[in-house]
Amino acid sequence: MARTKPISKQPKKEGGFFTITVPFLARRFLELVAVAGLLSGFWDSLFRLFGMGTILVVLTVTALLWMAWQRKFSLLWQKWNRWLGAIAFAAALLGLLAWPDEVSWGGELGRAIIGSSTIFGGLRLAGIVAAGIALVAPHFMGKVVLSSARWSLARLKQGLGLMRRSILWLRSLYIRRPQRQAISATAAKEALPRGQEIIDGGGIKEASFSTERWQLPSTELLDKPAETKLTQADVGRKARLIEEALASYGVEAKVVQMNVGPTVTQFGVEPGWDHKYREVKERNKEGKLITRLEEVSRTRVKVERITSLDKDLALALAASSIRIEAPVPGKSMIGVEVPNSAIISVTLRQTMETSSFQRLRASSKLALALGEGAGGESVVDDLAKMPHLLIAGATGSGKTVCLNSVITSLLMNNTPDELQLLLIDPKRVELISFNLVPHLASSVITDNEKAIGILQWLNHEMDSRYQMMAQVRARNVEMYNRSNKGEKSLPRLVLIIDELADLMTKANEVEPLLCRLAQMGRATGIHLVVATQRPSVDVVTGLIKANFPTRISFAVASQVDSRTILDSAGAERLLGRGDMLYLPIEVTKPKRLQGCFVSSQEIDRLVNFWDAQRQPQAVKVPPYIVGEEAAYDPLLEEARRLAKGHKTVSASFLQRQLHIGYSRATQLMELLEKENSEEH
Repeated sequence: MARTKPISKQPKKEGGFFTITVPFLARRFLELVAVAGLLSGFWDSLFRLFGMGTILVVLTVTALLWMAWQRKFSLLWQKWNRWLGAIAFAAALLGLLAWPDEVSWGGELGRAIIGSSTIFGGLRLAGIVAAGIALVAPHFMGKVVLSSARWSLARLKQGLGLMRRSILWLRSLYIRRPQRQAISATAAKEALPRGQEIIDGGGIKEASFSTERWQLPSTELLDKPAETKLTQADVGRKARLIEEALASYGVEAKVVQMNVGPTVTQFGVEPGWDHKYREVKERNKEGKLITRLEEVSRTRVKVERITSLDKDLALALAASSIRIEAPVPGKSMIGVEVPNSAIISVTLRQTMETSSFQRLRASSKLALALGEGAGGESVVDDLAKMPHLLIAGATGSGKTVCLNSVITSLLMNNTPDELQLLLIDPKRVELISFNLVPHLASSVITDNEKAIGILQWLNHEMDSRYQMMAQVRARNVEMYNRSNKGEKSLPRLVLIIDELADLMTKANEVEPLLCRLAQMGRATGIHLVVATQRPSVDVVTGLIKANFPTRISFAVASQVDSRTILDSAGAERLLGRGDMLYLPIEVTKPKRLQGCFVSSQEIDRLVNFWDAQRQPQAVKVPPYIVGEEAAYDPLLEEARRLAKGHKTVSASFLQRQLHIGYSRATQLMELLEKENSEEH
């Protein structure tokens, strides 16, 4: 007869459920019986305390006994957050059971949780449930809280904007604008001193507006931005193409950041590593000889290896051209700027309503809205700190639109008492639309001879301002106006030239005047904005570049033109239509922007707004611009001294001695001859 082993000594698979012996089972059974008896003894008290939640208590005790059975007490501290979350959900369930009925199904504990107030009880339940979710799924709860905060901030910003627009609308209803008063040309002519006359296209206004308070325009006059966005799928596809194209050329790199702008999307590429390996031969457990690769060293991928692949990346992305910024200032990555499939227009209102522009506007009256960067950030700057701006770009690249946005920014923030404009437009059609604003110190000048006269007058005005500031010991025009020691406050003067190349036909006269204004005009409140569509070395000379540290370049024809205006290549790869490189005074690398667009309708609305507040008065014209002859020149006294010291004086003699152009020397000779004939 075969012998059988006792049950208690039958070993089973290690770690299985049936490794338990009979005495152990008996012990656990007695423990269960004891716990059940204990619960039955306190059943009434438990039901009165927990109500229907007694079932949860029984389940909890059962779970604890199961952990004791399996010796898995580590689950208590490993999953502590889930246990606490389960307790929170159980408490919320007890409160919910105790809420609707007079007889509490949630027991005394549920009634205590819900309280006597229905509203506060509901808030308590919501808070307990939220705490339970935060304990069980903290990442999900964090996303929910962050999304709720963003939504609330967006609604708050929208409400504040609506409130501001309502206040401006109410203000426009209750503030009566001064009515426009017409004045005839005959009356204006009679009001002038004897021997002076009003000249079309030239003439400086010394007092052409009333002392009544001016009302600044609201951004409601400008067009709202169009809401168009690029799809994330398209941006993600281009990021994968960049990584795959670089990998195919043996360059390890990863796109770590994507900044979507209005014209281009900047992909932040982080260079990978170049690994070096060596072969190691060794035997495995079976005694066979195997060869494996062991990493010896690794070095960062050089930036030149990525920048040299710009054309290959453009081919892989099917883009007309790309620009690589290596590295991105302030970041350890390389910026690959890829043109968007659709160019998003940046409106002036969109940039002026940003917080960055509002902060700059609060501290400076010459705040300029320039556009949006490659990452979608608004770019603004202060003309007073530039202090002069040089703009270049081919025909149709957006140069004139940029000038219009600069003028519009100044007109939106300044009254005629604070700012006077001088506009020189040799092309005769670009800036003529601003001819009715009261900020103009002279009508828009379209004649080159009168433009040179304006430059001469501006130099004379600068010298006069320096004399006035020296009398009150003021270092700049701001200190002079704050001192209240002068006869009147000095407004800022901004000279804007649309086409410098036309004026540089008389470079020997224009360049010295322009450079002297750029060198000394900042302290007196005189600033220059000069634009040209031919950035060659004979137009943008070295002396002009040295005195215009802040520059903007739109799309140009060649790399030579780009180096002429920016001292670096890159402008020849721009896309046009407002795509530009901006080089401020404090940085060494240009920043890519999409310039602000201002339509002709916006300009007309702004001009009509200011023209409605104008109250014309007599216009005093300086005596050096009367008809076609000059009656005043800053060098006239010097010419008289030379004429007295020499027997014969000619135009070429004055040209050599005074270092001026032939046309100006001829004008001085005519003045000297006229004075000589009057004396005799």
